[in-house]
Amino acid sequence: MSGEKMTIDILLPYYGRVDHMQLSVQSVLAQTDGDWRLTVIDDGFPDDSIPGWFTSLGDDRVRYLRNEQNLGANANYRKSLEFVTAPWFVMMGADDVMLPDYLARVKELIAQSPTAGFVHPGVQTIEENGELAGGMIERGKAIYRPRGSGIRRVAGEPLAVGLARGNWMYFPAICWNAEAVLPIGFRPGLNVVQDLALAFDVIKTGREVVVDDQVVFQYRRHAASDSSWRALEGTRFIEEGDFLRGMAAEFLAMGWPRAARAARRHFSSRVNAALLIPKAVKAGNTAGVRNLRRHALGRARA
Repeated sequence: MSGEKMTIDILLPYYGRVDHMQLSVQSVLAQTDGDWRLTVIDDGFPDDSIPGWFTSLGDDRVRYLRNEQNLGANANYRKSLEFVTAPWFVMMGADDVMLPDYLARVKELIAQSPTAGFVHPGVQTIEENGELAGGMIERGKAIYRPRGSGIRRVAGEPLAVGLARGNWMYFPAICWNAEAVLPIGFRPGLNVVQDLALAFDVIKTGREVVVDDQVVFQYRRHAASDSSWRALEGTRFIEEGDFLRGMAAEFLAMGWPRAARAARRHFSSRVNAALLIPKAVKAGNTAGVRNLRRHALGRARA
């Protein structure tokens, strides 16, 4: 595949701040490798200026579509997969930023491992205003990332163990192998862990995953994002706990006892819930405190 021209589909399921979405689109337009197609699937965000802005771009590589009714994140992700025609694709966040050499780098990684399930390049986190971030979450993710430096290729139960212990991925930065993903798709009904579920489902097929350190993507973290709100309410952790307990059963049936044990314990997820309890108490969120405490103790819903 080295030296061959390869188009990559970039999918942008969108609902949120217009300026952040426009920055995301502009970061795609600024790629040093111009062989891409961008499809934006607007989930009905109420701003009539958006279609005209896309028309003004005058780039036939960019396609803007608007859902007739709001589908919600999971359903819009699943709909987005319908537009994948290239062998590899990215499901980008509508507030994240591709650095100019993102596509060039992931294509290098793909050329070296063309049958991989997905490639995960280096990522830096930015705050809502664009400043570089670095806190407890980032340090925690670094603990669970595959060990080593440079380009690493990991697969099977060891990879599943690491992800079950702590989700180190930045989903919007991943470039996915369409051949591996499209027959699987996103599991319906998941609002928080659909990315982790997809990664596990790809890993279960036996494909390796390529992890790289070269930073080519910026992931934007919001204090008031939907996932942050769900975290403080505790509903995020209810979904995580239910899902990981289910994955433990799936791993055990596959003969992966270490992965099953890691998923059943989901240690970092429980620690994260425990750390949020003081914030929930301060906010007077009684239901959140109850949900967070239950998850931190490793208890399933009654």
